[in-house]
Formats: sequence, structure tokens, C-alpha cells
Amino acid sequence: MDAFRITGGVPLHGTVVLSGAKNAASKMIIASLLTDEPVILKNVPRQRETEITCEIAENVGAKIEWLDAHTLKIHTPTIAQTQVKKQSRKNRISILTLPPLLHRAGQAFMPSVGGDQIGPRPVNWHLMVLKKMGARVKENADGYQASVDGRLKGALIELPYPSVGATESAILSSVLADGRTVIRNAASEPEIMELIMLLQKMGAIIQINSGRSYEIIGVSKLRGCEATVMPDRIEAASFACMALGTKGDIFIKNAEHRHLMTFLNMVRRIGGEYEVKEDGIRVWAPNGFQGIELETDAHPGFATDWQQPFVVLLTQAVGTSVVHETVYEGRFGYAKELMQMGAEIALFSNCLGEVDCRFKGHNYKHSAVINGPTPLKAIDMVVPDIRAGLALVVAALTAKGTSTLTGIEHLARGYENLEAKLKYVGAQIEKIQVPDPPKK
Repeated sequence: MDAFRITGGVPLHGTVVLSGAKNAASKMIIASLLTDEPVILKNVPRQRETEITCEIAENVGAKIEWLDAHTLKIHTPTIAQTQVKKQSRKNRISILTLPPLLHRAGQAFMPSVGGDQIGPRPVNWHLMVLKKMGARVKENADGYQASVDGRLKGALIELPYPSVGATESAILSSVLADGRTVIRNAASEPEIMELIMLLQKMGAIIQINSGRSYEIIGVSKLRGCEATVMPDRIEAASFACMALGTKGDIFIKNAEHRHLMTFLNMVRRIGGEYEVKEDGIRVWAPNGFQGIELETDAHPGFATDWQQPFVVLLTQAVGTSVVHETVYEGRFGYAKELMQMGAEIALFSNCLGEVDCRFKGHNYKHSAVINGPTPLKAIDMVVPDIRAGLALVVAALTAKGTSTLTGIEHLARGYENLEAKLKYVGAQIEKIQVPDPPKK
């Protein structure tokens, strides 16, 4: 099987060009299913997550055509079938196909979903949205069957938490619904704004109100359009952490300041430095790091996808750092590998942030105390998911010696040309073949 061999301790220098955001592109591909006219998306990243989403779209009737390396044309003149294939279990995007299929065909079946193992991430909020808007939903061992007579109906949707996925489901369900929908306690991540802007170009009526509230007036038809996918803010933070962890200096081309303000505040607080330029952001480490307290939160808070690589930096910081994860309860799975590398990390089920989070009273290890600095030594590691895997890459680049990472197919789901980009800034990384693990 494929693996990465990484020799750490080498400062990274140079320029990295960001890809389009996978978390925006995949949702925009699904949104294109709402119209029978062509939708053209530019700056689409070429990684496994995008490929899986395209396969899902093709399965239900979309005609997919790459016009160039990063420009994608999606045309769905008719819905060919309403049952999403089982391979869609490889990610969680498939749950978002339910609204387009209900709008255009009146029924949909979706198999149980997969994705990164970072917490249960139940689909019940997605299904609650559809039920509130008049859909009938049945669940069995294989998946979820949904149907509706006529159009979905506008409704008041009050989300228990500003979930990105549930917010996207509510938006996709509302744009072609009959009447007015109000979504309260909605997520407001930049990728959701990208989805809203695409839908507005397609003819949707979406008002963004104060206090995490959206008001959507359903229209009878959406049209095709062209749109450009935003740069990947998660990839930007990932390469920033690589620059800081290796005591290097990287210019992250196309990084957008407005998408990274909270992250950059934390960079400066620990002792890193950055410079915002017209076409990107330069990040470097002038001195050592200082420990801090950090809490993840829904946007505009510190993104949960930034947490894992940032914790690697905190292992190199002087003093004690406290990290409170409030978005996903299972996000510290990678800490075991960091501890094997020499990091001093203790995990707690208590809420160690300024306020208690929704995981209080549950036995979820969602807080971490990190004491540093501790030298990291190279080890062999298994990548558990996309973002934790990136944290292990940052750790391997920071550590002295040569590490081997297996399970790198997870990284291919979320990062385009990661190996090539790392080599371009001087990383000693190569893809190798290692024996498959013994079957249990």
C-alpha cells in the first residue's frame, strides 16, 4: 500500500499555491443538481472528495465534463435515478443529495453515510429539516427513504446547533420550496456563503439576517450559471502550521485574509508572524512559541479543522496550553501518535474552556492540556482521517528523523497534490510502497 516517508527537521521555504476549497466545491456540485441547465465551476480542486461527489452526481443523472484542469461543467437535464449508490458511503456529501432529488423527482433513497471518524455526526438534523418541510422519511438498516407530494413547503427551521451540514441541507431544501423558510441558529462559514452566492446566481432568493438567521423565499425554477470556488482556508492554515512547525517561511498564494482572521490572531499570540499581501499571506516563525488557551467554535470562531495541526505547534510552545474542542467530540484521536513522538498531552472529558459546551456531562475526551516544549521524534504512524492526518504530516516535518505514514488515502481525499506542494517548498517527502497490514 502507499505510504509517505518524511524526514523532518528541515525548514520549509518558498511559495505554495492554494487549491479551491473542497468543502465549498463539493456542496456547489450538489447544488448544481437543482437545475436542468449547465453549471460551470472554476478553481475546482482535483482530489478524491471531489471525485466522489462527481460520481454521486453522475449516478443520479448529471453529465460531468472537465473543461480544463480545474474547470468543471455539470449538466443534469433529467434525474436518471433517485437511489444514490452505496459507494457514496465513502463520504457524507450524499446526505445533501436528498433535497435536489426531492425537488426534481419527488423521492430519494440514500444509503447510510461515512466520512471521517471524528464523532457520530448524526444525520437526524438533516432529516428533521426535510420532515418539517413536508417530506416523509423512513429509515431502515440500509439507509433513508424520502418522498414528497408536490413541492416541499416553507417552514421555520430552528437548528439545535449551528451545524454546517444541517444548514446546507436547510438551504438546499428551501430554495425551490413553496413559500418562505426561516433558518435560525444557522452556520455562517465562508463555504456556506459560497453556496448562497452560487444559489443567488442561479436565481434563488436568500436573505442573510443578523443573529445567525437566513430567510429564503422559494422560487419555481433555478437556472445555470458560472462561479469560482473560493481558495481553501483549511489548506492555507495547514501550510501555515508547516511553516511555523519547521521554523520556515512560506508564502501562501491566494490565501484570503478575511477567511483566516481568527487563525492569524492565534498565530501571532503564540509568537508566529505573518504578512498580508495583495495575492496571499506570508507566514514565518521569528522566535519560539508561547503556550495559549484555545477553543474551537462555529465560524467566526477558531475552526475545528485548524485545531489538529495547531496542536502540533503547541507541543513546541513554552508553558502550558489548553485546547477545548466544542465542535466534534472525537477530534483528539491523533494525540496518541503525538504522545508516542514525545509530546506531553493529557486529554479530559471536562470542559476546559471559558464556558461549558454541549459535550458537558458526556464521557467525550474533548479537552487537551499540552505541556511544552518537547522534542518530537520520528515514528511510524497511521493516518486516521483527513485533518488528523495533516497534523501527523506537520508533526513528521517538525520531528527529527524519518517517519513513515500509512493510510495516506485519507489525505488524498482532502488535499490536492500534497506531496508535490511539499517538495516544492523543500520538504523531504516521498511516496513509497509498504506491505499491507495483516488481515484480522
